[in-house]
Amino acid sequence: MRLRRRARPREVVTQSTLDNAFDRRTFVIGTAMGGLGVLLATRMGYIAIAENERYELESESNRVNLSLIPPRRGWILDRNGAPLASNRADFRVDIIPERTPDADATITELTRILELDENQSADIRKRVNDGPGYQPVEIASGISYDEFAAISVRLPDLPGVVPQRGFSRFYPTGPSVGHLLGYVGPANAEEYEEQDRNPLLITPGYKIGKDALERQFELDLRGIPGARRVEVTASGRIVRDLETREDVQGDPVRLTIDGPLQDYAARRIGLESGSVVVMDCDTGDLLCMASMPSFDPNSFSQGIGRVEYGMLREDERVPLRNKVLKGLYPPGSTVKPMHCMAFLDAGIKPDEAIMCNGGRRIGNRFFNCWSNHGRVDMAKAIYQSCDSYFYHFAQQIGFAKVAEWAHKMGLGEEFPLPVTSQFYGTVPSPEWKQRRHDSAWQPYDTVNSSIGQGYYLTNPLQLAVMSARMATGNKVMPRLRLSGETPQFEHFDFSPDEIGYVRQAMSDVVNGPGTAGRARLPFDDIKMAGKTGTAQVVSLSVSNGRTGPWKYRDHGLFVFFAPFDKPKYAGAVVIEHGGGSGAAYPIARDVMTFLFDPAKGMDALRPLEEQWGGTAQQRLDAKYRAYAMAQGESVPPAPSRDEDIFDQVEAEARVAARQPQRIAEESSPSRVDTRSAEEVSRASASADPTAADAPAPAPAPTPTSSSTGSPQE
Repeated sequence: MRLRRRARPREVVTQSTLDNAFDRRTFVIGTAMGGLGVLLATRMGYIAIAENERYELESESNRVNLSLIPPRRGWILDRNGAPLASNRADFRVDIIPERTPDADATITELTRILELDENQSADIRKRVNDGPGYQPVEIASGISYDEFAAISVRLPDLPGVVPQRGFSRFYPTGPSVGHLLGYVGPANAEEYEEQDRNPLLITPGYKIGKDALERQFELDLRGIPGARRVEVTASGRIVRDLETREDVQGDPVRLTIDGPLQDYAARRIGLESGSVVVMDCDTGDLLCMASMPSFDPNSFSQGIGRVEYGMLREDERVPLRNKVLKGLYPPGSTVKPMHCMAFLDAGIKPDEAIMCNGGRRIGNRFFNCWSNHGRVDMAKAIYQSCDSYFYHFAQQIGFAKVAEWAHKMGLGEEFPLPVTSQFYGTVPSPEWKQRRHDSAWQPYDTVNSSIGQGYYLTNPLQLAVMSARMATGNKVMPRLRLSGETPQFEHFDFSPDEIGYVRQAMSDVVNGPGTAGRARLPFDDIKMAGKTGTAQVVSLSVSNGRTGPWKYRDHGLFVFFAPFDKPKYAGAVVIEHGGGSGAAYPIARDVMTFLFDPAKGMDALRPLEEQWGGTAQQRLDAKYRAYAMAQGESVPPAPSRDEDIFDQVEAEARVAARQPQRIAEESSPSRVDTRSAEEVSRASASADPTAADAPAPAPAPTPTSSSTGSPQE
């Protein structure tokens, strides 16, 4: 029997039940919506009140662009307040690689607009590829307003390109001050990290000192940056200026340098490779530190291009080397007056004499003199540059005494100057040789050193200081930054008569029967005193020093002071591979003529520059054009870091200073004269007096110079 399920009673739906169900749902939904609204209102209130400043700043940053204005560098002035380095307004273009989606296409377009050549374009690409993306890379500076405007209107299509009007560094005399002042350039990645990622260092257009005085005085010359607020569109186009805070220019630095004299000396060196140093005997002020050939710091400050670097790098006269501080040369006969002061201190009387028969026999060897001088006292030994005299008395008192006075006179010393580095060479002595080479001092070491050869090495600045100290009898210290103070120098223990005796003998070198008659000044009331010198570069078996390949010729040197009876100025001229002192003392004559009478000095210079092909700047520009035309597009790139260039130059300078020693220590024919004294006397009777300072021979092997030295040397 089948049971039937009992039917469930149907729920009766009334209006009341429908209203109750709707009210419940409405309450739940309303509560949820209200809660959400409260949350949104709370969040909006938090944003509007608590984080108001943050979002206001972000909103403002989208509308307003804030940028730093690079500060103008302080000027570098000469002693008279004339600018050696200044700033000039110009238009420039930089590119920030990390803001440029297609750097190659952008550079191509900029090359077209600015009409850059292929080498310039290749240099820009290399700097963009090698540098960090955040660092601006200079495209061009000193561009015309039309070029500046052409780039400005295309900015929406050139992301990362920054055209601006600013100031660039300007050196009025160009290569004349290249080595003295250095140049400026963008900070590299290492410098950026060292200065705690200072944003100023990556501001387009901002540059720092990279070498020499620009680098040494960086903190003085660097100013305080300004700032600029502008309203921009979404694409970055400037709508209007909102606010500008001007930059504060860096402090000026005033040097002791005489600007016109510096420029004249650099130009007067002409086609030679060398240096001129002039200083004030009363204060130690360095008036001139010219090293030529040189580079144009105006060009270097715009970035060292491959063409310019290749031209300078291949020049055997090494224009990238500062020869005043990093050129080391055997001083030759220029040290003979100083050696005489050592003889005086050791008790040798000025009237003590020897007989020069063309040389001097020491032991069983005969050492040449350049001529047969007969009876020679101290004065004649100086003005006739008699080697025999110095052979004799250096042996008599011992070279340790001479070396002591060489140091007192500034040789082998480092001076407290604001320079990046200076080589200070070698003053040899028995103690030095034992320590340095672990060998005993030999008689031929004394012979060579007594006439400024052997291991002797000096730089032109040291020779100028030596000249000032000999002229005054005071321990004159050089200085490069001008101050209102007059220094008081220690006086050496020489009587006025002894100092006057040496002065007179050096005056006779120029104004009497000496070896530099052509150095006489064109004034009746002013006389210059000096001493010639020749520095042997290679052994006599390779070259006679006066002819042949340029790199085998002797260096020419001349130290001087004037007026001779009351010295005010002293200095030194060194001409590399000039073939002897005859290349040096005419330059000293003209430089001192300019110092006393600028018009007369310029009259002497103008016809020379006409023969040479123009001023130093004009010749450098012509050389650049010729090199670029000859090389075409095959010039290899310059190193990425400027510092690498000058590190390499300094390393090569140290190697060059060691070269004479290596050559002399090689197996070579003996430089000792095997003739008898009578044969030497007859042969030298007709000798040319211009060779008075020629180096004398010595037993082989005999070192002719040493390394750049160390503080212990």
